[in-house]
Amino acid sequence: MDAWPDGAFPGSDLQLVRDQLLDEFDIDHGVLIPLQSHSWGAETPDFAASLCRALNDWVAECWLDREPRLRSSIAVSLESPDLAAAEIRRRAGDPRFCQVLLATGGESGFGRRRYWPIYAAAAEAGLPVAAHTGGLEQHRGAGWPSFYLEEHVWNGNMMGALVTSLLCEGVLTEFPELQVVCVEGGLAWAAPLMWSLDDGWAALREDVPHLDRPPSEILREHLWFTTQPIEEPRDPADLATVVRHLGLGERIMFASDYPHWDFDSPTAAPRLFPSDLRESIMGSNACRLYGLPERVTS
Repeated sequence: MDAWPDGAFPGSDLQLVRDQLLDEFDIDHGVLIPLQSHSWGAETPDFAASLCRALNDWVAECWLDREPRLRSSIAVSLESPDLAAAEIRRRAGDPRFCQVLLATGGESGFGRRRYWPIYAAAAEAGLPVAAHTGGLEQHRGAGWPSFYLEEHVWNGNMMGALVTSLLCEGVLTEFPELQVVCVEGGLAWAAPLMWSLDDGWAALREDVPHLDRPPSEILREHLWFTTQPIEEPRDPADLATVVRHLGLGERIMFASDYPHWDFDSPTAAPRLFPSDLRESIMGSNACRLYGLPERVTS
């Protein structure tokens, strides 16, 4: 509740973000994820594209120009891929925009070819796409949830469906340099998904001839994960086992989720992570992906 500025919404006041996050925890770099655009573009493409353009311009003027520690994601109208690609190319020359914002729910699976102009533009600009839970959440297969608890813990399943779509539809083989950041979807689901994909691929290779090697190899070259909300077993050693099975400790990045109610403190959250990975999770992994300078320590 203390993240609400007077007369405004959480996350809308730069000085409060400085006070409660950047300064409070001595943060060098923060990446903004403006979620307003997640479901724009299905019905009114031109209007949606204009809203995304205005949002990106506002973020640049009111946040990035005023706070050099911040970077942001390029908001795009996902259901109008041609207009989304144009907005990516418009912003690609500004290094303060370090990724393209994707959702986990669209009118169809985001691996389908209709969305490929987005990935082509991102790959052309050398930008990762960051898939944040949300979008057109149609709850396919399971129906609409009755409770927020149902939806909140389902995030990993939506992320797994997105990853499977990108893989099987050929996005990751068509754009071999494209990097995909899984934001706010956990990570415990990923290793079992890779096992299942490898096992199924061994029997069904003719179904996906463009996958010329085990799916887990392809996914490990493209996927990144964020820590919020990371799974929190009662025994922290169980999380270390999950990370070991995943085999991507060098591709896990800390996320605070500020100003949401389940915010993770940058001083408390690292205790959850395997000790040998804490330093890289808290900084160097993200710096490597986004090309940011790392803090020099004596």
